[in-house]
Amino acid sequence: MKAFRKIFILIIAALVFFGIGYFAFAGYTYSEGSRTGLLLKFSNKGYVFKTYEGELNLGGMTQEGGTMLNNIWDFSVLADETETIASLNKYEGKRIRLLYKEKMRHFPWQGETNYFVYKAEVIE
Repeated sequence: MKAFRKIFILIIAALVFFGIGYFAFAGYTYSEGSRTGLLLKFSNKGYVFKTYEGELNLGGMTQEGGTMLNNIWDFSVLADETETIASLNKYEGKRIRLLYKEKMRHFPWQGETNYFVYKAEVIE
């Protein structure tokens, strides 16, 4: 019985350390940068977790035959970024510059992408 208890405690401890390590690694910022384009869409969506999601048209590329292909970039905004959310609601349809952080992983309550925008500026 004592051996079973030791094994059980070791398994629980390993799971706790694994969980702490996973959450610490998931919050790691992999890269930072900016993207400029036309804000196509910005919305608050989700069934269980309401998240802020957007689409930015980075510009087109020409395919053979002269057909234009859009380059769409999907991004998320954390719910506590109220100033950024208000800005993006005003800037829809305008050319903007977004500053973002790319995380290693995202959690369902944060957003649908690994790209989290923290600032939006209108390009004149």
